[in-house]
Amino acid sequence: MNATTDAPAGSENRAARLVTEGMEPRNVIILVSLGVGLAQHDALAGVLWAVEAIVFAAVIPMAYIKYGMRKGKWADRHVGQVQRRKLLIPVIMASVATGIAGMLVFHAPRAMVALVFAMLATLAVLQVPTAVWTWKISVHTAVAGGALAILALTWNPYVWLASPLVAVIAWSRIALRDHTLAQTLAGAAAGIISAGLVFAALTR
Repeated sequence: MNATTDAPAGSENRAARLVTEGMEPRNVIILVSLGVGLAQHDALAGVLWAVEAIVFAAVIPMAYIKYGMRKGKWADRHVGQVQRRKLLIPVIMASVATGIAGMLVFHAPRAMVALVFAMLATLAVLQVPTAVWTWKISVHTAVAGGALAILALTWNPYVWLASPLVAVIAWSRIALRDHTLAQTLAGAAAGIISAGLVFAALTR
C-alpha cells in the first residue's frame, strides 16, 4: 500500500527535479543570449556578443557558485539559503556589470547591451526582497519570465505562447519545496516587468 502511495510522489519529484535542473537560470541565460544574438543584422557578430554575455552572466557566476560549494558556503548550486543569496547576488551583479562595461567599450549592438542591462536590472530587483525582507523570491521564474519578455520584444509577440513553460518551472520549484507559490509568482512578475521594461527602453 505504501509503495503504491509513494510511487506518484517519487515520479513527481523526479520530474520536478528534471525541470528545475534543465531550466535553471544558467541555461535560460544561454538560450536568451543566443536568441537575441541571432536576431542581430550580423548574426555571427551577434552570437559572438551573446557568448560574451553568457561568460559574464552565466559562466563566471556559476564558477563562483561552484567555488563556494567547495568551500562549504552553500549546499547546492541553487543556493537555497536566503541569507547566502544576500551575498551572492551582488557578486553576480558585479560580473554582469563588468560584461556591460566590455560591451560599451567595444561598441556592442544596442540590443546586446540592452539584454545585459536587463539582466542587471532584474538582479537588482531580486536583491530587494532578498536583502531587505529576507524573502526567498524565485530566481528561476524571474529569469524565465524576463527571457520570455526579451525574446518577445526581439522576435515577435508569439513568443508569449511559451508562457506555460514559466508555470511549469514554478511548479517544479514548489514541488521540490524550494519556493512557495507567492515566491514563484513574484519572481516571474519581477523578471517580466524589470527585464521587459529595461530592454524595451534601451532598444527604442
